[in-house]
Amino acid sequence: MTRRARPAAPGAPHPVPAQEDLAAALRRWSDWLDAERGVSPLTLAAYRRDLAHFLGFLAEHQGAVPDLAALAALTPADFRAWLARRAGEGIGRGSNARGLSTLRSFFRFLERRGLATSAALIMVRSPKLAKPVPKALTEEEALKVLDGAAAADRDVWIGKRDLAVLMLLYGAGLRIAEALSLRRGSAPLEAGTLGITGKGRKTRLVPILPAVAKAVRDYLEACPCALERDAPLFVGARGGPLHPRLVQGRIAQLRMALGLPQYATPHALRHSFATHLLAGGGDLRAIQELLGHASLSTTQRYTKVDATRLLAVYDAAHPRAKS
Repeated sequence: MTRRARPAAPGAPHPVPAQEDLAAALRRWSDWLDAERGVSPLTLAAYRRDLAHFLGFLAEHQGAVPDLAALAALTPADFRAWLARRAGEGIGRGSNARGLSTLRSFFRFLERRGLATSAALIMVRSPKLAKPVPKALTEEEALKVLDGAAAADRDVWIGKRDLAVLMLLYGAGLRIAEALSLRRGSAPLEAGTLGITGKGRKTRLVPILPAVAKAVRDYLEACPCALERDAPLFVGARGGPLHPRLVQGRIAQLRMALGLPQYATPHALRHSFATHLLAGGGDLRAIQELLGHASLSTTQRYTKVDATRLLAVYDAAHPRAKS
């Protein structure tokens, strides 16, 4: 007997066509993502939509509501036909890549629990995605952000705190999470170098310019909180750890007040750090080390930023550019 079942997770817009054994596996997978992986409701809903689309396609493609045995018998051609259907419906490469990732996650879950295996999915390549070019601020825009941060709050110490954080992003190339993970005992109070543990728990050394060290010292001198050595270096108005959203919110305020582009964000300051170093003749390998990129290809994206800016300057200034 054919049944239609809906896995018990929030956000699924339509029933999922599945035989009872597959529906039970879907419920287990959904519960596992929610309880053990801590996936957000919105992400979980997106995963469910991808699977609902795939199983709906499969029911139509094979003429029967699928079960676990049907999944195990799939061929690479079946998965490619699904991707072709999605592309024909106007679904972009990014969404298709995520959909394929969802299927891989679900099939890994099935295999590890002895419910079903599929070697076919391994043979299907994800759609190639064009890597976005980092969007950096101009030197003038970056300096406007720094100047505005120091003067943007009625509490002087908060303005000094925000300036110190942003100086670490633009002056040392830190990610916002890296800056906010610093402890009082490791505060960069003098020019030199600072050890940073970044993605993948990899440690790198970054230079601390005198202006960056001064911004941190000025903040600590003005901060009304007594910070223990192991306490977070940057704190909020109530003395708790400073949340990234507060920094993002401050940049959003400055963006509106200063008329800066929409991509003016805390992370854009890190992009600006790399782009301005490269424009000044910095070595690409050295910049890779400073940013903590595992692959040089990631850092090479900044060469495209610089080339784009050079072309824009040419178009605006060269007398023959518009002829």
